[in-house]
Amino acid sequence: MSRRGALIVFAKRPEPGRVKTRLVPPFTPAEAADLYRAMLADVLDASAAMAEQSGLDAVLAVAPAEACTELARSCPPAFRVVPQRGPDLSARMEWAVSEAGAAGASPILLRGSDSPTLDPGAIREALAALTEHDLVLCPDRDGGYGLVGLRHPAPGLFSHAMSTRSVLEDTRARAEDLGLRTAVLAPRFDIDTAADLRRLEDLRRGPAAALCPRTFAYLDSNRLWPARG
Repeated sequence: MSRRGALIVFAKRPEPGRVKTRLVPPFTPAEAADLYRAMLADVLDASAAMAEQSGLDAVLAVAPAEACTELARSCPPAFRVVPQRGPDLSARMEWAVSEAGAAGASPILLRGSDSPTLDPGAIREALAALTEHDLVLCPDRDGGYGLVGLRHPAPGLFSHAMSTRSVLEDTRARAEDLGLRTAVLAPRFDIDTAADLRRLEDLRRGPAAALCPRTFAYLDSNRLWPARG
């Protein structure tokens, strides 16, 4: 049984037509999948380092389940690879948190694979907030969040539609119904659209760029940065 917390990365198989679909067009489905593959590699490297620095177990939760072996071959050895389980994202998040909690993990952080610039400071802030709160959320800029942390599993927290523009507020409302004390961090951003890529390009000379070298290299080498109007 774990005596440490867990950092769980949610990831999909980089399959054309199934990832980064909001970038198609201008990207082709294959280009969008290759970008996601580069982002995921960056996220896993950074998350492995963050987990080690923070004394957390690193877990990679994979969809579909049959892609576990494929992604396990390429992820850092620190990760324990598990399948995502459940009919939708809400159920899969619920299961991942419950599984970690049943193994004794506390606190439990869950992050997506669409936010390669999520920095170690966000992890430290989340862990600090969880000393006094039950739930911490790190918003993105489209009404969702790229990082969620819990001191302990909270069944029913994710019992609402996910991947919507109101998911942050819906989760906060569920947390209030469950009597959870919630902290909200400063917003970061996911990479879903061409506008998000422009935000990423603006960070080229900042410290965030060091977190996602493969993402920058892929966009540079294939000249896929969106034109600015």
